[in-house]
Amino acid sequence: MAKSTKTKKTSSSSSSKSSSVWSLNKISMYTLVAVALLYVVSLILSCVDVQFVIVQAMQAVATAIMIVIVSILAWRYVRNKQMVWKVLYVLCLLLVIVGIIIPMVVR
Repeated sequence: MAKSTKTKKTSSSSSSKSSSVWSLNKISMYTLVAVALLYVVSLILSCVDVQFVIVQAMQAVATAIMIVIVSILAWRYVRNKQMVWKVLYVLCLLLVIVGIIIPMVVR
């Protein structure tokens, strides 16, 4: 009887883990759809000759949303790994941020 209780606990914990992954996948999908819509709207606005600043701002917001989602998912992957992975995570995140800021400053 104790063995069946242990099995139930294991199956319930794995189902809650899979449901949290499912919700994370769902959030990722809806975010991807929202970002795609932002890019489509900015594409349409650029074709209609709306101010370049507005189109650029919409694309920047879409890019920022994607970076936030990806960095959260990457941290979930890295947080239980060795320190080397965490350093690589921070280094890559800094490079992405610098890669976004430098072109804005140079213009």
